Amino acid sequence: MPDFTREQQHGGRVAGVDEVGRGPLAGPVVAAAVVFAAGVPADLAVIIDDSKKLKPVVREAIAARLPDVPGIEIGLGAASTAEIDFLNIHHAAHLAMQRAVARLPRLPDHVLVDGNKTPDFGCSTQTVVGGDRLSLSIAAASIVAKVVRDRIMARLDTRWPAYGWEKNAGYGTAAHRLALTTTGITPHHRRTFGTVRRQIEHFYTEGRA
Repeated sequence: MPDFTREQQHGGRVAGVDEVGRGPLAGPVVAAAVVFAAGVPADLAVIIDDSKKLKPVVREAIAARLPDVPGIEIGLGAASTAEIDFLNIHHAAHLAMQRAVARLPRLPDHVLVDGNKTPDFGCSTQTVVGGDRLSLSIAAASIVAKVVRDRIMARLDTRWPAYGWEKNAGYGTAAHRLALTTTGITPHHRRTFGTVRRQIEHFYTEGRA
């Protein structure tokens, strides 16, 4: 389970930052930054974990409670499908992280970032590989980002229901891939991703045949 050790070692206002949505074929990449300026309540600390390990109902419950934690600061950022295609997913994810930190009430003293690379936040930064399993701030950020992105994809699903985004969040499930071949692509598909790009190429090849 993640703990608060790294945050306490640095002192001051330490933000944990994580992003969600690098792998899907559709939708934005979403990032969150979380600062527990007054620490983490004990009963909340024991249930915060890597968002991928938590059931949706648990993620939703934690995300709903976080804004009421004394001293907490939460920033959200995203990069659109167009930005992903223009910048590539790596740089778009970093852009989303920068936007999340920029939307905190003020610049933190230090940033802990999940992963092994970090964008420039304008303050001291540390990468933490597997950070959503080690740091409570990063884990909380992963939960917030996951809940927000899942809600975005569920809303998009109401307009483009063929792809099952409410259930697969844009990931390349068998049903999603089948819908690409039968229904085509939407404005929210990442055209530079191999599966989507090949479908576009197939469409134009068939059109010329």
